[in-house]
This record gives sequence, C-alpha cells and structure tokens, in this order.
Amino acid sequence: MREKFYYTAEEVSQMLGISRAKAYKILQQMNADLEIKGYLIVRGKIPVAYFREKWYGAEREEATV
Repeated sequence: MREKFYYTAEEVSQMLGISRAKAYKILQQMNADLEIKGYLIVRGKIPVAYFREKWYGAEREEATV
C-alpha cells in the first residue's frame, strides 16, 4: 500500500468527529498558514505530516488505526 501524503476534508471530518464543512474550514486555515510560510498547497487537502504536527493527539490516533 502506498504511503498517504494528504488527508482530505472527509478524512479529517471522520477523524475528528466533526462536520465536513468544519473540516474544510480547518483545512483552509492550515493551508493559509502553509502559504504564509511559502509552501504550495492543494485546496481541500492537508499534508499528513503537517496535520499530525499541528493537531494535538493526531499522531497517537493514527498509530492506533
């Protein structure tokens, strides 16, 4: 199986137990932060590594899946 590089809003929604609309808002905010830092972004997706770094507990949750 290929290593996953991005989470979609749907995946974030399921992981956090929130609506897809709220997940899109979170991704939008995280992508804006990445753009400010000079990174290229993909709308509606967030790099897995960045999400794990920024979202408390995401690393632990991913390890149990």
